Amino acid sequence: MERYEFVVLVNPAEGMDEQFNEWYMRTHLPDVLKVPGFVSGQRFEIAHAQTRKAKPPYPWKYMTVFQVETDDLQGSLDELMARAHTPAMQMSPALGDRMAFAFKPITGVIPRTEA
Repeated sequence: MERYEFVVLVNPAEGMDEQFNEWYMRTHLPDVLKVPGFVSGQRFEIAHAQTRKAKPPYPWKYMTVFQVETDDLQGSLDELMARAHTPAMQMSPALGDRMAFAFKPITGVIPRTEA
C-alpha cells in the first residue's frame, strides 16, 4: 500500500478562529478520518517566531497533515470531495481560505549526523 501526506493549509473566516477550531477538532477532523485511506491527522499553528517582523495576515495560519495509505489515491481524494457539503462532512461558515496537496515520500526520514 502506498503512503502519502495530505497537507491542508487553512485560514479561518475573519474573527472566527474559536468557532473554526472547535468545528475542525470536533467535526471535520473525525469526518475526514472516516474517508477510506485517511488513517491519521495532526494539526499545526504557524510558529510566530518566524512572523515577528511580518504583519498579519500571514499566508496560512493553520496546517493539518493527514497520513493517507491507499493504492488508489485519486479514489480517496474523490471520495473526500464527494463527502464535502453533505451530512457525511458538514462544512462550517468559519472555514475561510484553504488549499490542499497530496505528497508522496521520495526518501525515508534522514536523521542528522554528528560531525
